[in-house]
Amino acid sequence: MPATRTLPAPEAVDLIGLTRELAEKELAPRVAEAEAEEKFPREVFRTLGRAGLLSLPYAEEYGGGDQPYEVYLQVLEEIAAVWASVGVGVSVHALSCFALASFGTEEQRKEWLPDMLSGELLGAYCLSEAHAGSDPAAMRTRAVRDGDHYVLNGAKAWTTHGGHADFYTIMARTSDAGSGAISCFLVPADTPGLIADPPEHKMGLTGSATATIRLEDVRVPADRRIGEEGQGLKIAFAGLDCGRLGIAAVATGLAQGALDHALRYSRERETFGRPIIEHQGLAFVLADMAAAVQASRATTLAAARLKDQGLPFACEASIAKLIATDNAMKVTTDAVQVLGGAGYTRDFPVERYMREAKVMQIFEGTNQIQRLIIGRALRESDRGTLRVQNQGLSGGSGRREVAAPHKRR
Repeated sequence: MPATRTLPAPEAVDLIGLTRELAEKELAPRVAEAEAEEKFPREVFRTLGRAGLLSLPYAEEYGGGDQPYEVYLQVLEEIAAVWASVGVGVSVHALSCFALASFGTEEQRKEWLPDMLSGELLGAYCLSEAHAGSDPAAMRTRAVRDGDHYVLNGAKAWTTHGGHADFYTIMARTSDAGSGAISCFLVPADTPGLIADPPEHKMGLTGSATATIRLEDVRVPADRRIGEEGQGLKIAFAGLDCGRLGIAAVATGLAQGALDHALRYSRERETFGRPIIEHQGLAFVLADMAAAVQASRATTLAAARLKDQGLPFACEASIAKLIATDNAMKVTTDAVQVLGGAGYTRDFPVERYMREAKVMQIFEGTNQIQRLIIGRALRESDRGTLRVQNQGLSGGSGRREVAAPHKRR
């Protein structure tokens, strides 16, 4: 039962149709084998890239799809409903291009971004370290200036696409000056000294390669620094706001896929002479699953629309990530319950969905970190803001922000 969608333009409808067709023909036949054998589906990403699905949220002048996040995230959701590992990979690729697209100079963007968005290349994002996951300011990887190069040494943990990516966006310490100590670098995969360790053995997303990237005297030309020296954390946090929306969409798609399988099974499986969906106890479980998927989608798209309008969305991105990933864990667990003993076997994909959902609550900032971010935003906000999009109303078009009613003290 594909998700019902309201899209902002006819071309977006066509884009969703293309995505569903590719998911059905190119992804669905491969997912079970690739996940069972822990194979990285590199050719699948080339297929998606050639269809333009790896560059959707970026400007057309650099080879992107020039799509709003409201559309891009729904494409991502459609992919993840069939193959979560690939959905995560598309999101990570978009994140790996973010620094250059948003903080690079015009010269840098023109030189490198078209190739990165061409569909033939795949990116990776290197921020976390084994001792510095939720606290990136504690990273130890260093970049030391040496003439017209930087020399990078250290190790980056939990790198999605590690060992398979064609380029890496890497955060490294360029000084010890507090929050201004981190800088951002764009490093080709074939740079001498950049080494990928064997991939991690994970509970889920086994078709997605996750590895530690070691940097041993990696020489990077100074013109491959993105943004100013010391601007790395700002770049990283801005990218994570977008990345959290990507993971919220992936989690929503994963939950939708689990709901679809549970519905199909509940209509076909009979007990006491009738399909199990006709038993009230099970129907209520399915109803809660459907409500959770819809809530996740609505929350994610609400945050995406703020981003598309150029409004602050960091807190809303954390809320979307929190809601969608917690809901995905609940929905996939319930899907296993709907299938009963069959759901606990590998003959049906719902057990895999349940394993895949768990990590959604962990990466791109754990859900405990999301609660900290949301709480901090609430603490620092003395007055709310009503954001009004008045397109099509009398008085012209555009955007207005007005203060919300004063809160009671």
